[in-house]
Parts: sequence; C-alpha cells; structure tokens
Amino acid sequence: MGDLEKTLIINELMQVPFDNRDEQWVNRFLQAIASANLKPASQEVALGRDGYPYLFLETVVPNENFRAFVIDKQLPMILQEGFGIVINAHNPRPDWVFSYGDIVNLELNDEFYTDNSIFSGHQKKNETLESDEKVLIGQPSEAIFPKYLRKQIRDFLIQSGVKNPKIMLMARGYEDEERASQDLVFNFIPDQFADKDTFNEIMRTIAWFLPRHYSFLCIDEMSIENGFESL
Repeated sequence: MGDLEKTLIINELMQVPFDNRDEQWVNRFLQAIASANLKPASQEVALGRDGYPYLFLETVVPNENFRAFVIDKQLPMILQEGFGIVINAHNPRPDWVFSYGDIVNLELNDEFYTDNSIFSGHQKKNETLESDEKVLIGQPSEAIFPKYLRKQIRDFLIQSGVKNPKIMLMARGYEDEERASQDLVFNFIPDQFADKDTFNEIMRTIAWFLPRHYSFLCIDEMSIENGFESL
C-alpha cells in the first residue's frame, strides 16, 4: 500500500476543475502522485492517443476495495517494460500523462521534471560541427543513461531500421563554465531514411523515451573519430 496522506491529497486535488488547476495544484500533484495509492484501470495497458504504450491508472475513492498500485514501488517493472503512465484515462480528459522519460527522471532524480540542467535544451535534427570547434566526447554514465533506457532506445532504433545504433555524449563550450552544455548524440541522419516524416517520427519517439530536459542530436558517424559506441 502507498502513503495514505498523499492518497488523500490526490483525492482532494481530483475535485478541482481543470480551469482552476494552477501552479500550486501542479506542484502538490507531482509531489504526491508517485507515493499515493492508485488502481489499475480495467484495461491496464494500452496505446495512448499519441501511439505510445502506457499503463492506465486511476485514482481511488474512499471505502473502495481495489488492488493498490503505487508508482514508486513499481518503477523497476514500468522501466523494464517501457511504459508511460496515464492517470484517469477513462475520463473525457485524462488528469495527467507521464511519458516514459518522465518515469526515467523520477527514478534517476526523484522528480518527474527537472528544470536546471547542463543539457543544452535544443533538439537539433542534424548537426554539423565546425572543423575548429573544440568538443569533449565520451559515453553517458549510468546516472544519465541507465541500462533500461539504453535497451528501450536500442530496440526501438533497430526496429526502425537503424542497423547498428550508436551513442555518445558530447560537451561543448566546456572552457567557459557559463556556456558549457552537453547533448546526447546518435549516429544516424535523415538521409538514411525513405522520407523526412520517418526520421521526424523517430526523433519524436526518442524524445518520449528521454527525460524532458535532455537534449539530443544526430551526426554522421564518419565525422567523429572514436566517439560513438554501440547502444
């Protein structure tokens, strides 16, 4: 079972109309939802409206008999299976939708969303490095890119036609502390796909898998020496 106090907070918050759900409502919701008692929907797993796989969970009502589901206690299963989470999908408008990347961030940083980060925050679909630009390259650590996330993205890219998906972490502007930033880099480019729509959909899906403050880009593998490693 989850935290009773946080379950009561969530139940209280569910009574607030959407138009009245301000920043304070959002903060209280995000602080309570992971430890609160929820219940699986009658259809527990399904594709969401965006086409990605989700666990459908519902808030509970007083004196209801239910099989408790607590997000905090089920993180290994959720992350291994590659699910996002929808809260109250049975309503005309779901109360909240968490992407897989939001759940990853909860496990890594104890919060669904991270505001301050060294990631550049820019999603560049195809990047060209200047010949004289100084960059540091290496592999993302387990604290940034854990094994379960690596597996999800590797399997997705292989299914999407990337024969040998590779990754690296690139730091730019590292000589200036205020300008320093980092990005994840993948080894495929738009020209490898039949059309731009296919490439763009792959980029959208990678974004769904990653925490929202992460930034990533694609670079031709031949333009970087000894940087990429297989996912």
